[in-house]
Amino acid sequence: MADRGESEGRTNRPPRTRDAAATRRALLAAARELFASVGYDATTVRAVADRAGVNQALLFRHFGNKEGLFAEAISGEAMAVLEDGPPEDLLRRTLDAIMADDPSGTELFFAVLRSTGSSEAGVLLRAELESRWAGAFASLATTDDVDDAALRAELVLAWLLGIGLLRTVIATRPIAGADPATISAHVLRGARAVLDGSADVPPATPAVEGTGH
Repeated sequence: MADRGESEGRTNRPPRTRDAAATRRALLAAARELFASVGYDATTVRAVADRAGVNQALLFRHFGNKEGLFAEAISGEAMAVLEDGPPEDLLRRTLDAIMADDPSGTELFFAVLRSTGSSEAGVLLRAELESRWAGAFASLATTDDVDDAALRAELVLAWLLGIGLLRTVIATRPIAGADPATISAHVLRGARAVLDGSADVPPATPAVEGTGH
């Protein structure tokens, strides 16, 4: 009898409503973790859905496909560092995110590092980097030459991504074991010199005939 009552109670209980916003957040969080840890190609929609605790059909409903999920994952919370403060502090904020023990601010960097070999993700990566990250750094370059500003920005961005690679993926010494504040101080000086053009490099000395050089 008790079983019948319990059964009836379960039957009469109103169905639990699905929170679409919560499902979307869970899928994005799971996707960022997987893209960052194993890369674009090794991440499957099934794995993302399983980690988020939802059916794959919901992933397709919210994002269309894996490419759409990747595009939104790297342009959402993982891109927040771009907007968390004034543009002039972007370098420091980016370095702080890369150096932080909490990986929440570096999903973009690790997703980029682990997905650069993917032909499917390549277009998305280039578009996102060029339109937002590279554009943000280019705006900090003290030059009226648009092409030179873009070059300086990409040089700085390449350096930052390389630091993330050496510090976390390859874990080389001494970068992986160095004091984050020391690394940041060195990189800030160098990156600001690139963007400001404040450190002039002397022209190369032409080789003299007959010297063997």
